[in-house]
Amino acid sequence: MKNKIVLTIISFFSYSITGALIVTTGMILGRIAKYFNLPITDMSSIFTFLNAGILISIFLNAWIIEFISIKKQLILGFLLMLLAILGLINSSSLIIFSTSIFIFGLVSGITMSIGTFLITMLYKGNERGKFLLLTDSFFSMSGMIFPYIITKIFDLNLLWYWIYIIIFIIYIIIFLLAVNAKFPIFTKKDSQKKLKIKKSSFINTFILSITALLYILGQLSFISWIPEYAINSLKFNIKEAGKLVSFFWMSYMVGMWIFSFILKFFDLQKILVVLTGFSSFIMFLFIITSSMKLLSLIIIALGFFSSAIYTILITLSSLQTKVPSPKQISFVLTSGTIGTLLTFIITKPIILKKGLISALIASNFLYITVFFLSIILGFFTNHRKNIVNK
Repeated sequence: MKNKIVLTIISFFSYSITGALIVTTGMILGRIAKYFNLPITDMSSIFTFLNAGILISIFLNAWIIEFISIKKQLILGFLLMLLAILGLINSSSLIIFSTSIFIFGLVSGITMSIGTFLITMLYKGNERGKFLLLTDSFFSMSGMIFPYIITKIFDLNLLWYWIYIIIFIIYIIIFLLAVNAKFPIFTKKDSQKKLKIKKSSFINTFILSITALLYILGQLSFISWIPEYAINSLKFNIKEAGKLVSFFWMSYMVGMWIFSFILKFFDLQKILVVLTGFSSFIMFLFIITSSMKLLSLIIIALGFFSSAIYTILITLSSLQTKVPSPKQISFVLTSGTIGTLLTFIITKPIILKKGLISALIASNFLYITVFFLSIILGFFTNHRKNIVNK
């Protein structure tokens, strides 16, 4: 039982690291651009290395886990992160910075996929959904805590790389917990058995993966452009615009906690339909509203009702087979990460041609598409049979 708790804590921290890396980027971008004497637009493109590292590692880890044990991966991740930290501290080279950022993305992606895999192996049925939600809430928690930490670092006139040192401290905790923990053993023989099962549920995995991609793309396209939309279109000040984003992530985290306890009373596919339907309607209300008070209430509702969607998709992917398949789960996680990478690639041309409001409308259209895909999933999903069998 003690080992199970340790592995669960490792899973929690694995999500907090990735959340911290993604959330901090926007806040320290200006400082890093000034440090390297580059335009902020050029520096922002360099952070593609971070997202690329996350994407590559999540995609590959389902295969890596067949050859390198989880414990060895976490120890190797500790050494790589230490190397990246030393690179950030002791060099002013843009090449070394890009390499270090890529390593951070690589290690955090591997660690997050390990965290997801551990939860799917440790918990069964609807309990799995509960703990995946709790795990995912640590991503949002980083989104709330680290902006405050960054503010304190800047108040103390410390250099920007201190934020990465603090993120590394989280990985040190993971490393110390992992050294004495016992992890599930996953062999290539096991993988081949699971792969055969997965082929029979290809349609389910495909629908779940497309749904995850469109959901993350819609969510991040919406939340990323809210500040600019609020300031430029609605004429709010920057403090009011920031509040809208903060309200979203706060209610998102609270929603994860609440849904982690009530999901066991509902069929996962059916509640997915309800949540995507409500979220689509609430997002539409946001787009047609201009009052700050109403917008605050609407975005709180949106954060709450959309908080469990992505985790339900991951949980459903793990329940398509009797034994959770890391490749199947990784495929859905990879699709969601692709949605992250596509956010600005898709929305920037829309904004240039049609304006900020069009990006929000496009996000709403993506949410509506996710709603219909959730309905279609009901005709193919195997999760009810596999929950019964557990």
